[in-house]
Amino acid sequence: MPQTPPFSAMFDSSGYNRNLYQSAEDSCGGLYYHDNNLLSGSLEALIQHLVPNVDYYPDNQMRKIAPKILQLLTEWTETFPYDFRDERMMRNLKDLAHRIASGEETYRKNVQQMMQCLIRKLAALSQYEEVLAKISSTSTDRLTVLKTKPQSIQRDIITVCSDPYTLAQQLTHIELERLNYIGPEEFVQAFVQKDPLDNDKSCYSDRKKTRNLEAYVEWFNRLSYLVATEICMPVKKKHRARMIEYFIDVARECFNIGNFNSLMAIISGMNMSPVSRLKKTWAKVKTAKFDILEHQMDPSSNFYNYRTALRGAAQRSLTAHSSREKIVIPFFSLLIKDIYFLNEGCANRLPNGHVNFEKFWELAKQVSEFMTWKQVECPFERDRKILQYLLTVPVFSEDALYLASYESEGPENHIEKDRWKSLRSSLLGRV
Repeated sequence: MPQTPPFSAMFDSSGYNRNLYQSAEDSCGGLYYHDNNLLSGSLEALIQHLVPNVDYYPDNQMRKIAPKILQLLTEWTETFPYDFRDERMMRNLKDLAHRIASGEETYRKNVQQMMQCLIRKLAALSQYEEVLAKISSTSTDRLTVLKTKPQSIQRDIITVCSDPYTLAQQLTHIELERLNYIGPEEFVQAFVQKDPLDNDKSCYSDRKKTRNLEAYVEWFNRLSYLVATEICMPVKKKHRARMIEYFIDVARECFNIGNFNSLMAIISGMNMSPVSRLKKTWAKVKTAKFDILEHQMDPSSNFYNYRTALRGAAQRSLTAHSSREKIVIPFFSLLIKDIYFLNEGCANRLPNGHVNFEKFWELAKQVSEFMTWKQVECPFERDRKILQYLLTVPVFSEDALYLASYESEGPENHIEKDRWKSLRSSLLGRV
């Protein structure tokens, strides 16, 4: 009888094809196979296939099935530890673990090791989220700081880190740290409001946990605003031009490292309207390198150039001999978009009512690839001073960016002039 393939074998098929189930030649007990790989089947048939019976376990004693249950629980707690932040899940796990541990001494030690590892992971996650909350609660608007502290004694990013390559390394530290805390289940929770296989049954949407995923998206936005702030803040045109050229060099180093998320955040910051309108400033900038980077991240043809570069970085990572070569940090918003459209664009069930396994295998393939990338250890030395600046320095709000931009290079039309007056009145209390 054909068997459900192992996890790794699920991705050996020639490609994703929603209609492949129609050509399936083998069926067994309501499950359909192609080339000995499970393609589809009813939920009832799948459950029946997986439920232990006399053929699977001739001896139904716990000591016979305990190793397999323990293996399942170990893989579950290692791969999806955040599932057990739910009190009910943790209670059920402890109850089952207690039953297994009541058997042989070997099982007791393995169960204890599994539970200790899970508790350490959940404790580390809680500490990380506390740090994020603390950073968020202490953040202020840069404009507020400027009102109380003269700009002449304000620090900027170049005074903190004059070397673009070093800054790119520290950005990579932040990216990998934040990626590491995103659980694979957060991708599911981000899109699934109900049980994906039954539209009538509500899922645990009230317990949806996507905090780490959302925090990573917020980091991208912060970096974009930080770049725009650093460019708009200098009073002198030559200083603004130097800042633009500095960030172009940082972005290029991020590309070379394989840090595409920071690269895109920097480009986004430089393309924000308050920055792009500074025509006199841009006239003093050598933009050839920036044009190349923009071409690499060009959104046309569904980000074809970026996807080509990402595949190259992924291939390099597979054959890497050092941690430096293993780094692949994807443009995260696009990854989320890809997973979203795969989830929304393909039905969970096929027209015959069977579960669309091929869709879920493709989802698992994308998330699994991401999980491999996020586990890479950053090989660069940490610089606390630079990291502290990147994570905590106040940045301008959108209105403050426009005001700083208008103060640097005056309004060009009546609409900009009216907005400038309004911003001066609301933000500075001036008419």
